[in-house]
Amino acid sequence: MRILIFFDLPTETARDRKIYSKFRKFLIKEGFIMMQESVYVKLTLNNSITNAIKEKIQKNKPSRGIVQMLVITEKQFNSMEYIVRR
Repeated sequence: MRILIFFDLPTETARDRKIYSKFRKFLIKEGFIMMQESVYVKLTLNNSITNAIKEKIQKNKPSRGIVQMLVITEKQFNSMEYIVRR
């Protein structure tokens, strides 16, 4: 399974940027890899690990902004299409 985290956090003030940076560093510490700006992904082995990670995200989410989680299977993740301009 894969957990995808999408977030849109305010960065208007120095305090906002500090909170943004803290959340981003938390994701990296938890083993998430950046797919693109504000989109992070992590591979998980089973539902219990996935649920534990989801709880950690809930506890560490910033008070402002939007954080979204999406859990998908490895098969769904592998069917993702990358569209690039040549």
